Amino acid sequence: LGWKFYDADDYHPLENKKKMEEGIPLNDEDRIPWLCALHDILRREDTSRQDTILACSALKKMYRRVLIGGASAIESNRPEKPGENPALKILFVHLDGPKDIIAGRLEKRRGHFMPLELLHSQFDTLEPPSPPENFITVSLEKSLPEILLQIESAILQG
Repeated sequence: LGWKFYDADDYHPLENKKKMEEGIPLNDEDRIPWLCALHDILRREDTSRQDTILACSALKKMYRRVLIGGASAIESNRPEKPGENPALKILFVHLDGPKDIIAGRLEKRRGHFMPLELLHSQFDTLEPPSPPENFITVSLEKSLPEILLQIESAILQG
């Protein structure tokens, strides 16, 4: 697609990485500043009219709201004030699959700070996207070309 790509894991503060390396799941307090920083990156790219893909485990609805609206999204249902930046238009791609498939892929990663043991906590935290969120769900049981085609079709359909 020629879009700019960011891996959200590259933007975790050192404290978050250390916590995960020790097998300690992140909580909202750990994740919110990280998500706000990611929102700022997405806002900057949007302002530059640069289409962007962000690989990110935005596990909760609140996390996805922060990616769209920044820190102000934390205050639920806070109306936008005149002159504020409007919310970003983001298509969330929920990669859905059985825990064993995801575990197999995590086991193959080398040099990553998140150990396989944290996968269970991620499933416990997960709030799959639901309407009215702007999302598609893609099965990880499909082949990589099928997954990419489904995502690209959704993007091109707007």
